[in-house]
Amino acid sequence: MDIPIFRLPKGKRLEKQDGYKDLVSLELKIMNKTNNISHKNTIKRCVHSVYFCVITFLFTLNTTAQVTVQTDTTKIRIGEQIQLKYLVDKQEGVAFPKLQLDSLQKMEVVKSLPVDTIKDKLVKKYVLTSFDSGRYELPKQLIRLKNKQYYTKPIIFDVSTVQVDTTKQKLFPIKAIQHQELNLKDYAKNYWWLLALIPILGFAIWWFFIRKKPTEEEKIAKIPPFELAVKQLNELDKKLLWQNNKTKAYYSELTDILRVYIEKEFKVPALESTTSELINVLKKFKNESGLDISSKTIIKLKDLLKEADLVKFAKSKPFAEEIQMHRRYADEILDGLKVEEEIVVEQENETEENPIPLNENKNPENEVENDK
Repeated sequence: MDIPIFRLPKGKRLEKQDGYKDLVSLELKIMNKTNNISHKNTIKRCVHSVYFCVITFLFTLNTTAQVTVQTDTTKIRIGEQIQLKYLVDKQEGVAFPKLQLDSLQKMEVVKSLPVDTIKDKLVKKYVLTSFDSGRYELPKQLIRLKNKQYYTKPIIFDVSTVQVDTTKQKLFPIKAIQHQELNLKDYAKNYWWLLALIPILGFAIWWFFIRKKPTEEEKIAKIPPFELAVKQLNELDKKLLWQNNKTKAYYSELTDILRVYIEKEFKVPALESTTSELINVLKKFKNESGLDISSKTIIKLKDLLKEADLVKFAKSKPFAEEIQMHRRYADEILDGLKVEEEIVVEQENETEENPIPLNENKNPENEVENDK
């Protein structure tokens, strides 16, 4: 059996055969076993650490490979454009960012193109520019990949001014401000309330100047016959004709008012009829239509018309009491001949079918002689 060799703390060597009987050898044995266990634990921890590092590296490598940021340049002159692309492996649940610009807001987004698909990649393109010289940092952007979040690296852009060679390019004085002429949209924006007045103004012009206004005859035609006759009698009283020795004119207007009323109300040619013809027409009209026209009304109308014929054709001059009496007759005749509208419409149809004949003798002078 080989003799084990142990190294003592003081550098001494102890040799022992036939087992471990003394105390020093026993302690050395225990220390050896303890060291072996400690070495094994250390090796296990090292292996675990290496394994964790490898897994983390592979995960990071995999994530890095999913998102790529590309730009055609990082140095431009004022007003030039930059093509910025974000490429992601084609998969579901990808959300591209709303581009966050530099903190000074000197960079501008000219165009944000929709997401495109190129082979197995999803591509989001932005067109950037800047009109202020300087160095600007585009901050990291958040891109969501399914349930994961990925932040891109910041990008620094250098924007330089355009160098002008004043030895070759002549300098010119600053031009004055050019005022652009206003167009229709500018006027509509500033004076929209005037546009609302145009239809109102147009309607007012049409109403007061263009449209055909009703004539006096049309206005009179719209007034009911009874109301028109009463109005005309009142106007006749205001003229004071017979008081100023115009008795003939007074009686002419008085009888014309009554004849027009009868013609419009009963649809008979009262203006063209003599006194006797008109009285006969009313009597026949009363008998055939059954209208409630009293005999007193017809007698008063006959007396008034005969007196008017004497004044107009025989130059008769009635007294003031007679003239006032005949004026009262006119009011009573209108009240006696007033009929309901429905009855007048029915009689109008009957009159059109069977017109009432008139006498051939229409000379009022002959009628006055016959009455005498």
